[in-house]
Amino acid sequence: MKYLCLVYYDERIMQAMSQAEWDALNNECIACRDSLVDGGHFIDGAPLMTTGHAATVRVRDGVAATTDGPFAETKEQLAGFYMLEARDRDEALRLAAKIPPARYGSIEVRPVRDLLMENNTL
Repeated sequence: MKYLCLVYYDERIMQAMSQAEWDALNNECIACRDSLVDGGHFIDGAPLMTTGHAATVRVRDGVAATTDGPFAETKEQLAGFYMLEARDRDEALRLAAKIPPARYGSIEVRPVRDLLMENNTL
């Protein structure tokens, strides 16, 4: 089953890191990805640019409105994602615990719905 692991952390903590600390964390993330690939669990993933580069789009009554930044003001910001293949929720949680930014924020783990299978439209 596929699981989406959403990586959240406080951008201010990351911005306060020295370049060496930031580089070390990024190297850990690359090693984590490589390990997940080697284990057959990694499907896709990517870090995101900071919220200063974000925009939110809403459509109401057929009219699109765009605002700068993320929709919700939160303590932690969405920083990236890992799409993983896991046997079950327990395995997905064990894999998510190995994602390095979990030490600074959190990893939200959610099973991915397969709409085609749900609607028998294959």
